[in-house]
Amino acid sequence: MCGIVGFTGAQEAAPLLLEGLKRLEYRGYDSAGIAVMGKDGIQVEKVSGKVEKLCERTKDGALVPGKTGIGHTRWATHGAPTEPNAHPHLSNDGRWAVVHNGIIENYATLREELTAKGYVFLSETDTEVIVHLLEYYDNGDLKTTVMKAVARLEGSYALGVLCADQPDRLFAVREASPLILGVGVGENYFASDVTALVSYTKNAVYLDDGDFAELSPRGITVYDCSGQRIEKPVSRITWNVEAAEKGGYEHFMLKEIMEQPAAVRAAIAPRVKDGEIRLEEFDPSEEELRGISKLVITACGSAYYAGCAAKYALESLCRIPTEAVLASELRYSDPLIDEHTLLIVISQSGETADTIAALKECRSRGAKVLAIVNVVGSTIAKLADWTLYTWAGPEIAVATTKGYTTQLTVLFLLAVFMGRRLGRVDEEQYPGLLYDILRLPRLIQNAIDLNHGIPALAKKYHSAASLFFIGRNTDWASALEGALKMKEISYIHAESYAAGELKHGTIALIEEGTPVIAVCCNEALEDKTISNIVEVKARGARVLAVAFRGDRKIVSQANDIIYIPRIHTLFTPVLAVLPMQLLAYYVAKENGCDIDKPKNLAKSVTVE
Repeated sequence: MCGIVGFTGAQEAAPLLLEGLKRLEYRGYDSAGIAVMGKDGIQVEKVSGKVEKLCERTKDGALVPGKTGIGHTRWATHGAPTEPNAHPHLSNDGRWAVVHNGIIENYATLREELTAKGYVFLSETDTEVIVHLLEYYDNGDLKTTVMKAVARLEGSYALGVLCADQPDRLFAVREASPLILGVGVGENYFASDVTALVSYTKNAVYLDDGDFAELSPRGITVYDCSGQRIEKPVSRITWNVEAAEKGGYEHFMLKEIMEQPAAVRAAIAPRVKDGEIRLEEFDPSEEELRGISKLVITACGSAYYAGCAAKYALESLCRIPTEAVLASELRYSDPLIDEHTLLIVISQSGETADTIAALKECRSRGAKVLAIVNVVGSTIAKLADWTLYTWAGPEIAVATTKGYTTQLTVLFLLAVFMGRRLGRVDEEQYPGLLYDILRLPRLIQNAIDLNHGIPALAKKYHSAASLFFIGRNTDWASALEGALKMKEISYIHAESYAAGELKHGTIALIEEGTPVIAVCCNEALEDKTISNIVEVKARGARVLAVAFRGDRKIVSQANDIIYIPRIHTLFTPVLAVLPMQLLAYYVAKENGCDIDKPKNLAKSVTVE
């Protein structure tokens, strides 16, 4: 959540900071600000509201001259989204400025201590204690001052620090919150996400927890928590700025829906060679693999729903008991995890706070960890024993689309790969399973092409007060993600229910005109789902079915139908979600919603 940028070099800092903040808007925020080192000291400008308002106030940075600065987009946690609570925060003597992502857990104690020492607080934030600690510990040596102040902090933080005494120098500090350095020629940067950097440099340094860095136009020096200099590799950012642009689409979400065939192809291509699935990044020994007695998938949000869908494939093909558990629940549940458990951790950003905590908890109990993430060098990728990257490319819309389908694709590759190595997918099954995985990019495009009528359907359903999604088995897993897409971008109440549970209470909510989206892509259970459709229609529901193209049974039962091409039942969630993504998008558009940046949501949830 939130965004951080920093720059020092020969160019004017403010325009670069503002552009970086614009590229971080997708992360979610409600206030923004910049601090620039000028001739007369540090100049701070901040607003409650959007970056565009900050651009207007500063005339696109022209009113804030200087070559070194820091910027921030804030998501309100401690204190309302007001200008005093917006970052950057200044020390009482005006010599220090700080931006911060994360949560300082001991801020109340520190605030009380600093107040007693005479420091005046102008905001309600936890962040302000940091800038006053910097002033308190200032001994003329910036490095030592930063180290002493940071040593007092408990919690998670990515910090950008500016001091008036060193007008061309910045400090960046990381602890349990993402922070990346951008390496340029005669200029250097830091940011919470590479999207803020790719316009200016393709060279990045990924900080680890406990690292802090000193940046000047002449170079970057990285230190560990004890102040010892350390060498960090410079990584190459493999995508360009065009990948983070809309490319002619009205919204990033629509663009990313349309990118799914290519994204899934990128996830598959390097992992299938000569008719074999080869997961070179996942290489447990035969003993380790056969020693696995339990699979636990943990994640949050859509990544969790990807785990729910993949559970069926992993159990069916590997014959290993598998459960999907919300990371926010797993971390506090005293889980039955041991050295015979393989924990599969899924996160688009690789920085999800609850997921990281669950990972650490399970590792402490002996579990081996396989991560499925999109962001190279992310915290989860570094903590895991093995990492499978989804290679989805940048995803800017808050509501994930290609992130979800690439996660599913990698999970299906994993299920077939493990099942084959364990001897539980036989020589007759394997070619057909691999064939269907290889077909996924083309079938995803077909699923998009089959549904040109969805904008018209959105006009029918956009005014609903509530929407109910039902399905069984793999279809229920698809319905979970379909309901989430609808609620998060259209703000319509949407819930998913296992269709067999309707009679156990849920059907009481069905009344005349209630829209029900029924996912009917599991042919073995279709008759059961159709009986549930009949039940809700008898109570006045209007049913929109998601079904295989050519399915005749459903025609006489559903009021409206959206189709997907046929595929192996275990892999249907990749395709079934496509029309539901499109339906959510067009319903939100009908309702005039801010589709890419839905209210109250952030792309990367880096605090609990």
